[in-house]
Amino acid sequence: MAVAAAVEPVTLGLAAAGWDGAGAAECGGAAGSLAWLYLTLYLVNDRGLSAPAGGVVTAMYGAGAIAGNLFGGSLGDRFGLRETLVATKGVALLSVAAFAVCPTAALAPLALLAGLTGGAGRPLMSAVVATGLPSELRREAIALSRAAFNAGAVLGPPLGGLLAAHHFGWIFLIDGASAALLVVVLRWVPRAAAPAPARRRGLLSVLRLDGEMRRVVLSVLAVDTTYRLLYTVVPLFLVDRSAPPWLYGLTISLNGAIIVLLEPRVARRLASRPALQVIGAGYAVVGVGWLVLGAVRSVLSAFVAVLVISVGEMLYKPTATGHAADLAPAGMQGRYQSLYVSASIGGMLLSPLLGTTLYGAAPRLVWPCATVVAFAAAAAISRGRRSDLQKAAGDGDAPPTTTKKAKMHKKNSQR
Repeated sequence: MAVAAAVEPVTLGLAAAGWDGAGAAECGGAAGSLAWLYLTLYLVNDRGLSAPAGGVVTAMYGAGAIAGNLFGGSLGDRFGLRETLVATKGVALLSVAAFAVCPTAALAPLALLAGLTGGAGRPLMSAVVATGLPSELRREAIALSRAAFNAGAVLGPPLGGLLAAHHFGWIFLIDGASAALLVVVLRWVPRAAAPAPARRRGLLSVLRLDGEMRRVVLSVLAVDTTYRLLYTVVPLFLVDRSAPPWLYGLTISLNGAIIVLLEPRVARRLASRPALQVIGAGYAVVGVGWLVLGAVRSVLSAFVAVLVISVGEMLYKPTATGHAADLAPAGMQGRYQSLYVSASIGGMLLSPLLGTTLYGAAPRLVWPCATVVAFAAAAAISRGRRSDLQKAAGDGDAPPTTTKKAKMHKKNSQR
């Protein structure tokens, strides 16, 4: 009942627009998207790599995902968001399915390809949603999309844990099959209206000229580097305390269950709040989660930390995604989403390298460092909001709402 009440206002609008099938596809795709989740454990436990070597291969996947995010949006702006999304998902499913039979020497380049094509789908999907719905529904729709994804993720990690107990290769085969399902369903997603002509402004120009987008990108990169410790260091932390692989899967499923039950409703209630205010609060809550794990290093505290971090995640992630869409000028939705999502998953590169290295050298320092980074990002984004309010007051204007500010930003960008 709680899930239905949380998502009904948005699902009605999405169904009317023909988007209900896309949500179902994301749910099914997430249930089988296990490659990145178990990649570090697979490389160390099944393929016999050392923890640093496994971290390097996992980082290659992350590097490919970041590159895919950066280029995927630009390709979508040029060739069509929906068509580019289907093409990249098709290549991704083949590369992931090949992981189970790949020789050790080719693991790194294959991980790079899987990350490249899989990563391109993230900004493309966000841009498809952003261009297909009115701005007042974006935060809610993004939250619902994430809820659908996490509904599948609730089932996926325990399933992966059971499969890992027999053979890790099954994880990659199921991952490829779920990607194939997503490709098939996306073929029937309604086409968006004809896009505006793509602007020639590049990604670096956006970061240089758009100060608010720059603040969002840098702060999200910092916080998501700590957030991704859930997938890199936390599993090693649990194994060191003799926890079986399925318990890690159950821990991650807790995160997905919280998102499914609460995020759409929270996004709807906070839709009228200033975006930077909600984002900063989410960063701070993530920091509190890592503070809990640093204070009491146990399996039970890991569950509590995931619970707290999940609250922070559902505050800042859908809000930041929708805010990036609001800031994007016409014809640049793909590129703005590329910038945001690249920052959002930047921890896929930084967290395996920095997190596993620090955990190997000084395990007790990982969680305090993550706490400091999250709190610093919250302070930085809050300072940015205060400066915006002071500037508005100095001009004799009332602080603009998020929607009004986005419209003003678009007008200024189009001049």
